[in-house]
Amino acid sequence: MGNTLLETEHLKTYFHTFKGVVKAVDDVSFSVDKGEILGIVGESGSGKSVTSFSLLKLIDEPGVVKADKIFFDGKDLAKLSEKEMVKIRGKDISMVFQDPMTSLNPLYTIQKQMEEVLILHYPEMNAEQRKARCIELLKSVGISNPEERLKSYPHQFSGGMRQRVIIAIALATNPKLIIADEPTTALDVTIQSQILKLMERLVRENGASMILITHDLAVVSELVDKINVMYCGKIVEMGSAKDIIKNSAHPYTEGLLNSIPKLREKKDRLEFIPGMVPNMFVLPEGCYFAPRCKYCKEICKTKQPEMKLIKGSHYAACHFPLKEN
Repeated sequence: MGNTLLETEHLKTYFHTFKGVVKAVDDVSFSVDKGEILGIVGESGSGKSVTSFSLLKLIDEPGVVKADKIFFDGKDLAKLSEKEMVKIRGKDISMVFQDPMTSLNPLYTIQKQMEEVLILHYPEMNAEQRKARCIELLKSVGISNPEERLKSYPHQFSGGMRQRVIIAIALATNPKLIIADEPTTALDVTIQSQILKLMERLVRENGASMILITHDLAVVSELVDKINVMYCGKIVEMGSAKDIIKNSAHPYTEGLLNSIPKLREKKDRLEFIPGMVPNMFVLPEGCYFAPRCKYCKEICKTKQPEMKLIKGSHYAACHFPLKEN
């Protein structure tokens, strides 16, 4: 596997309901190298978060997860028991959830909540060592007077500070992979940039890898090394951040990029992608994006496109990629 930390092949997460089957993640394959930041981008309902929960085996019934393999640091997570997964979750793979308001328990002090992960994964640490580690972590995420702040409750922190605490908890065990699921959704725009830069710095300094899940291409453009663009449970384009931002090959990616406001362009109206994301119970027969695509041709309505190599490590699932060799 060389430098590869995570590699998943043909990941499928289907929800079997009374109305039918929802293919929330439909045959997804990708990898994350050691020290690399991967961005997963797409609209709500595209399967981004379900992908991350599937990797950690956190999908409840009626969801069913299948994969040819989910290799993480030499282990196939798909074959591990729940008891074995508990040892990996929070230690080797940590998660930062999207809402700092609900991720912390209002009834417990910050110290108690930070120590939980240390008690679980490092039972040999004594109370003094755990407190010292908590202070060190709060310092690393930029919270001043950390010793005093450990005694505080979540309601005594602002949204941005709560998210810093959550990041500190995620870093407590020096994980090899951090999954950040829309980590700045509930925060002010000015705070979003601070949190993302903080996360990037800490991930790079610790030599960890990160999967950053977001609906906003502008957020990830300068932060990540690679980008996977998802639509209706499938990856429609993947490649380096430069390839995706500068040379997008899929019409959906082009639409996402065109809908981002640009400072130097004066337009009366912002561009947008017409139509709606299709009903996951009744997906189109051909390309799922065809009903919204301005380049759509007859074959797009009847045949699903396969992933095509555009150039180097740049791929797109489109019958008529915009940047073919």
